[in-house]
Amino acid sequence: MPGIASAFYRVLFASLALAPFLRRSPSPLRRTKSSVLLAMLGGAFFAGDIGFFNSSVLQTSASSATFLANNAPLVVALLTWAITRKLPSRRFWLAFAISLAGATLIVAVDKHLVNASFSADLMAVAASVCFACYLVVTERLRGVFSTTRLLAVSSASSAAVLFLCAVLTRTSLRIPGFFPFLALVGLGCVCQVVGYFCLTYALGHLPATVSSITMLAVAPLTAVIAFILFSERLTGLQILGNGLVLTGVWIISQRDSNTALAATSPPAL
Repeated sequence: MPGIASAFYRVLFASLALAPFLRRSPSPLRRTKSSVLLAMLGGAFFAGDIGFFNSSVLQTSASSATFLANNAPLVVALLTWAITRKLPSRRFWLAFAISLAGATLIVAVDKHLVNASFSADLMAVAASVCFACYLVVTERLRGVFSTTRLLAVSSASSAAVLFLCAVLTRTSLRIPGFFPFLALVGLGCVCQVVGYFCLTYALGHLPATVSSITMLAVAPLTAVIAFILFSERLTGLQILGNGLVLTGVWIISQRDSNTALAATSPPAL
């Protein structure tokens, strides 16, 4: 399926799964028209993230696209500086440098990396920028919306944006069979509802800079899962890279108690 189509069904099925919980979730604390529009903007950024990433994966290797899309922590740091005029700590930059070096080693052995098309590279980088914007917006809105309500609004907005993109680009939304349909339901219910419910909840308690680096642990976790399910073996460089990524995640998680995020809501965007 085209990348836009699979991305559309991912957020569409997630929106349908979240709809029954909207009435049961706690009411937003200080919801305003501007905050709702900002939540929809966050959904548009997320639509760009998965739309660009899914499309780039079809034109290059998964590891190449993942590596280029893993620059979100850098964009988050720059956005945080632009909003607060305060750069992240040295701990952040150290953790980011070590994790990025690890991610580089993980994909260095991919022979398709050097053959990736330039357009696919650009789409993967655009995905990282969109995801960083989504993280920053979601962090700012967690003091206004409950986790379930914010995820539902952003997912519905993502579905609307991706549907419009599919119409404008004349992308087919046909699902080619029953098993692809089940895969799309899995993307929506497992990756989007469960995974991004946890991420949205975490952004109410952790800065986006910390969350973005922690998510770099996706690479070593994927390697472990692939080894268990498909018996994929890792080279020495990839094992070293996985260790570096986890080291970076450990460093950013060792925050001093006096620098922990306060319980109050984050500043307005």
